[in-house]
Amino acid sequence: MTDFDEQSGPHPRGTVYILPNLITTCGLFGGFYAIIASINGKFLHAAIAILIASLFDALDGRVARMTGTCSKFGEQYDSLCDLVSFGAAPALLAYMWVLQPYGRYGWMAAFLYVATTALRLARFNSQIGETPKNVFVGLPCPAAAATIATTVLFCRFVCTVQGEYINVIMLFTVYFLSYLMVSTHHYCSFKEMSKPNTFQFMVGTVLFFVVIATEPQITLFLLFVGYILSGPLAGVYHLVRHKKKQSDGKGKHAV
Repeated sequence: MTDFDEQSGPHPRGTVYILPNLITTCGLFGGFYAIIASINGKFLHAAIAILIASLFDALDGRVARMTGTCSKFGEQYDSLCDLVSFGAAPALLAYMWVLQPYGRYGWMAAFLYVATTALRLARFNSQIGETPKNVFVGLPCPAAAATIATTVLFCRFVCTVQGEYINVIMLFTVYFLSYLMVSTHHYCSFKEMSKPNTFQFMVGTVLFFVVIATEPQITLFLLFVGYILSGPLAGVYHLVRHKKKQSDGKGKHAV
């Protein structure tokens, strides 16, 4: 569905399409600001801008579905903005923050991150309608970008974590996130969820925000680390379970 249908002419509610695309543009602004802040050495500001861009990215699709203003243009525009906000911005942040001392290994890691983000987005767009709506194939790029951003917040908060150790850890993290984005590990999308009990959902939401608000630099970091690890851990679990079923089946046939 587009703003203008070739057969029926302009869509009567075409102006409503401004809302989700405006939200997407706000996310793009957050990514662009993160790039400028990284160049100027304001890494904390850049990390916060990427997290804000992630928030807008989570909102634009939901607003489009709620208002019935989903469009092919919006899908493509969202992907182009995501490449800036969750590809170029976090890669530059990681490079300017800790990867520069590694020379070409550092900028190659940053480039690999941008390239895998583009590949991740292209694969996602080409598989729309072919994969279940409740899972993502490969790590979503907003989650990967948020992991880099929350790592900056965590290290700035825990002053003892600094120096060469964090440089090595971050170099490995960028390569690992690049792999996860183009992997076939499944991640929960939280899009198709059963309707919860309203009161329980409200209480759970309040408790969630209270926990996050206690020490956001730590809780957000742990939240995203747990999410990125959930894919490989689930894959190992299913692999072990499959092998166990195969061994049980062979045992029954032997009997």
